[in-house]
Amino acid sequence: MPVYDYTALDAKGKNITGIIDADGEAAARQKIRAAGHYPVSLRQMKNGAAEKSEKHKVRLSQLFSRVRPAEVAIMTRQLATLIGAGFPLVSALESLTAQIPSPGLKKIIASIKSTVVEGSTFANALAKYPSAFSPIYVNMVTSGESSGTLEIVLERLADMTEKQEALKGRMLTAMIYPLCILAISALIVTLLLVYVTPKIMAMFSNMKQQLPLPTRILLGTSDLFKSYWWVLVILLIAFLLGLRAIYRSETGRRWLDTKMLGLPLFGSLVRRFSVVQFARTLGSLLDNGVSMLPALGIVQNIVGNVFIAQVVADSAMEVSKGKALGVALDVRRAFPPMAIQMIQVGEQSGNLEDMLNKVADVFEKEVETTVMRLTALVEPVMLMIMAGIVFFIVLSICLPIFEMNQLVR
Repeated sequence: MPVYDYTALDAKGKNITGIIDADGEAAARQKIRAAGHYPVSLRQMKNGAAEKSEKHKVRLSQLFSRVRPAEVAIMTRQLATLIGAGFPLVSALESLTAQIPSPGLKKIIASIKSTVVEGSTFANALAKYPSAFSPIYVNMVTSGESSGTLEIVLERLADMTEKQEALKGRMLTAMIYPLCILAISALIVTLLLVYVTPKIMAMFSNMKQQLPLPTRILLGTSDLFKSYWWVLVILLIAFLLGLRAIYRSETGRRWLDTKMLGLPLFGSLVRRFSVVQFARTLGSLLDNGVSMLPALGIVQNIVGNVFIAQVVADSAMEVSKGKALGVALDVRRAFPPMAIQMIQVGEQSGNLEDMLNKVADVFEKEVETTVMRLTALVEPVMLMIMAGIVFFIVLSICLPIFEMNQLVR
């Protein structure tokens, strides 16, 4: 069934926009009028060749219509509530279309509803939008549909997505303050070097004696910033682009991710965060009927670190040969010993799914603790560096003044 994007006037004469599915334009206009609105414009949301012809056209509105995981989590919980209340899937999707504030997600849900009406399964309809619904999401919905527990699966998906987003949010919040300090410090130092220092140093230009070494270093740095700031900007951009190119290449990203795990404190944080992603996702997949090997194949793509992803892939091969998961994961020492021990206990007791969720809970708390430690360490270090730079600038300015006083005496 075609899906239309429309603009209409409501009873008060205000413009409204929305999405509606109908058998044709006439039926769509009739639906809009039945809702008490007057249609102004109607445009079919095209697929196939028409969509490919516009593929290269990037609109500003499309950049801001990206579907965020938090929006998917809210939609998932609302859909689970509606289905649990007895709504048929099509009716629940239709109700959601009117409630979702995100334009991008609204269009996706309307299109999914149309696909389901045509006879497709809900999971197959979701699979057409991999940018919004991950393979984990699609596989869990598939198991929910086949077992008749779709509302339970959707609730678990919402819980899992919300926990992952909450953890990412806490990590981001913890790093905002140090980043703000770094930005303000860089701005202050730049202003001191470019504007303040040259004006103060102008008074020493007529001194016949040689300026102190710190003062000469400060003057040279100030001249460098004033005369060659554009070179510094180009070098910074080239460095960032080079780092991006290395990270996008398979070999470069593998090297960077491997080195990242070896960093003090930060490497431990990355390792624990990957364990949380691995355990939470694998536990949810296994708990919803996905078999071990396909589940490991899905989890491999979401751990966030290429080295650990390769360890998961190698472990999947060993598991296919009959080896236990805990033993297979422990070969390359990528996972913390506690995580391996808990997984092995879960396998021996037959409660691997529950134990994986416990692993995720334990290491999620460790991630939060590590982030707090990093924040507590970074803040004083950055303040000390800033204080040292300001002290050097003040010292460089004061030393010639002291020498002038000695000459006057």
